[in-house]
Amino acid sequence: MSREQKMLPLVILDVQDAIDQPVWTDKNNPHYLDVICKLLAHWRAENRPVIHVKHNEATPTSSYHIHGPWNAIKQEVVPLPDEPVITKEQNCAFINTDLDKTLKEIGASGFVLTGVVIHNSMDATIRAGKALRYRIILPRDATTAVPVRSPSGESWDARTVFEMTLAILGSEYADVTHSSELLK
Repeated sequence: MSREQKMLPLVILDVQDAIDQPVWTDKNNPHYLDVICKLLAHWRAENRPVIHVKHNEATPTSSYHIHGPWNAIKQEVVPLPDEPVITKEQNCAFINTDLDKTLKEIGASGFVLTGVVIHNSMDATIRAGKALRYRIILPRDATTAVPVRSPSGESWDARTVFEMTLAILGSEYADVTHSSELLK
């Protein structure tokens, strides 16, 4: 791992109790949280920066609703007192948040992104981050997808959604890797 990679913060996106609600079932990678926990423990052990992003959805029917019972960050990745928590109200972690400012304050030219789900907030955050000229490393085993259904009724299973999204993001927007490469 290069010196530059050692300085990259770990960003944990939308890993909240909401992700365990029925709307998010049939994940292609049910072990994504275990991988995030391993990465988090590694980052903390090496005293590397960790940033948490918490989604506070205004829509009352959302599992991520700001005042809903499942809005809390999952206990497995609960932030330490010195780890910043960025709150967002949109799918993208850069829109109307302090993420860009926080990354700049710590001198980060990029970040390692983990969280949920790859074809929603992860995708939006990666594309915006790339537009802001950040280098984004995406460990494929530290995220997941769920099935997608189109308005016309066509549907795609979670594995297809996952692989297609990674292919698109990896072609231009992020360095797709495996957590084992980051833990070396």
